[in-house]
Amino acid sequence: MTGTAHATAAPDWILKFMDAIDTLDFDEGFAPLTEDTDMFFGTAHIHGVEAIKAFFVKIDAPLIITHEVVECWTTGDGVLLLRGEATMAKKSEPDQVVRAPFMHIFSLDREEPARVRTLRITAGPLQTDAVM
Repeated sequence: MTGTAHATAAPDWILKFMDAIDTLDFDEGFAPLTEDTDMFFGTAHIHGVEAIKAFFVKIDAPLIITHEVVECWTTGDGVLLLRGEATMAKKSEPDQVVRAPFMHIFSLDREEPARVRTLRITAGPLQTDAVM
């Protein structure tokens, strides 16, 4: 990343992406991802939009989850930084709610509409035994 990051409102496609993760309805929300998109989630490396969808189904289907965007920054060279908080509970224990901060780093192609080359996600600290 060269240059400086500037605070910005989260683009509409980011809000749709977060909603897609929450609802597991990937149509419009995952439009910026391609078969060439790489996602790194902790130690996992997932390649391609279909594999990324399957990964989110695996980790989020057992949960009631919402992702809230708290801050968003962008750079002039195609990097978008996103900080937020996920609120989640097991569907089997909906009253045991856990909140976890997260950070998403999107590397974008310089196309319109936006296309995600790489997505890096960190989450936590997290009370993992409460949701896993």
